[in-house]
Amino acid sequence: MRVLRAESLGLCFGVRDALALTERLADPGQVTVYGELVHNPAVQQQLDTRGFKVVQEAERQTLPADDQVLITAHGISDRRRTWLEAAGKQLIDVTCPLVRRVHRAAQDLAAGGWFVVVIGRPGHVEVQGIVEDLKQFAIVQGVSDARCFASDRIGVVCQSTTPPRTAELIRRAIVRHNPDAEVRFVDTICQPTRDRQSAVMKLLAQVGAIVVVGGRNSNNTRELVALARDHGAAVFHVERADDIKADWFVDVHVVGLTAGTSTLDETINEVQRALEQL
Repeated sequence: MRVLRAESLGLCFGVRDALALTERLADPGQVTVYGELVHNPAVQQQLDTRGFKVVQEAERQTLPADDQVLITAHGISDRRRTWLEAAGKQLIDVTCPLVRRVHRAAQDLAAGGWFVVVIGRPGHVEVQGIVEDLKQFAIVQGVSDARCFASDRIGVVCQSTTPPRTAELIRRAIVRHNPDAEVRFVDTICQPTRDRQSAVMKLLAQVGAIVVVGGRNSNNTRELVALARDHGAAVFHVERADDIKADWFVDVHVVGLTAGTSTLDETINEVQRALEQL
């Protein structure tokens, strides 16, 4: 079986920078990671091995015991940042700059008197960080969530890993439900997300199936899976090479390979080797 790699796949610059910074820390045992550095179990295992402590994302209302607190690539709200600093914590911040851009866009809209709508997944840590600094907001995950908002000025931003096609459909739905309102759309989808989704589209016509590598709770990885599935592809989401099952690929001669932005290079290579050995 032949394997075709997507033109753009795997780690984005924000995740590479975050991983590089953690590797430079001299005493990981004195650092608490404030959530998951990235949504990838292989990365988490590496951090555990090196001695980093972790505050689980669902428990971030608890103040970390360590003086040094590492803010993950997904970022946090200014309100939570102030809370940590007021408690004397030294913040090691690896927030992706493209996530910071979403925060600034949402805050600028709110300061200008716009009602802020965030297109994204409720409960995701990036989205939580965005809305915690807003007094009034709504989170819209899909077209069916769009509705009439009690405002004549609606400002829309996107979780950085939102599929462009989804964002456009939701934007249209918001406009349709609010015909008398002024709707301002600020496109905050990150370029790595665009690149990886575009690369999947190019693969579709060339392969009999697509394997997507990445964490189960990685939003951008899940969106790659959904994109391929929505276009009729046989798609399989794996976290590691051991997840692959030979019977998935009966009568498949060419398989496409892509990966989310938090997937390590070595994991992608291991999956590719496993596919080539089938």
